[in-house]
Amino acid sequence: MAGKQGAVRNRPERGATMVRMRIGGASGAVRAGVVAATCGVLLMSLTACGGSDGSNAAKGGGGSGGKAGSGSGQSKAPTVDLLRIPDVGDRLQNKIPANSRQVVAVYGEGKDSADSTIVLYTKNGSTWDQTRSWEGHNGKKGWTTDHHEGDKRSPVGVFTLSDAGGVLADPGAELPYTQSASFQAPHYWSRSHWHDFDYVIAIDYNRVKGTAPNDPTRPEGQSKGGSIWLHMDHAGGTSACVSLSKSGMEYLLRTLDPNQHPVVVMGDKADLKA
Repeated sequence: MAGKQGAVRNRPERGATMVRMRIGGASGAVRAGVVAATCGVLLMSLTACGGSDGSNAAKGGGGSGGKAGSGSGQSKAPTVDLLRIPDVGDRLQNKIPANSRQVVAVYGEGKDSADSTIVLYTKNGSTWDQTRSWEGHNGKKGWTTDHHEGDKRSPVGVFTLSDAGGVLADPGAELPYTQSASFQAPHYWSRSHWHDFDYVIAIDYNRVKGTAPNDPTRPEGQSKGGSIWLHMDHAGGTSACVSLSKSGMEYLLRTLDPNQHPVVVMGDKADLKA
């Protein structure tokens, strides 16, 4: 794996180019240094997020489709005025910050299913509009309310979305974006996984906000897992992340705005409604 130093950039001001020098209280130089320093431990992080156990061994370029045979898996959701996020019960609904105006809802098909539907909701005034939806995937073994390292299940909950990055150049992200070859999935993984981390958005589960998504720091300890991301789909379940099409990732990167305090609400349908 390459150990190139990550390039950090913020959304440029109109008519000018500007490099963000402070993100979440940490300097851009420190953040770039963290990316380079994590190369030696990146395999641990990538395994926590994507991984390849041979269960998706189809050959060919990965990361550009939704479910198998579904093309991009993206659709324009009908605009419907909603007073709350649909099919999310009070327990999780009440955890959505009052100032959040962008919610990525991940509706898992079942407790033990790897299939999900991802919907972006945008708040206008006092109501939520359904903006876009995509087919996607979650952990190979489904969902859990008590995630641990290696359980192959995605954590149920409400998490902020603060940082992004990937192998590819910044597509115009609003979130702070770190480009680095250190995101590259190992090529001894199945070929279908090689492009999983071309684009990623860190889910703020057991991580430090304001750092690159592949920063290995885990405040709650290694056993609680980490490096859980939104990333590009390979037409199958992940180790704990949520995956969707390349076009879907590009849309989210260009749309999710830190000033709108975006969050992800994720889980299987039963847990979401609880």
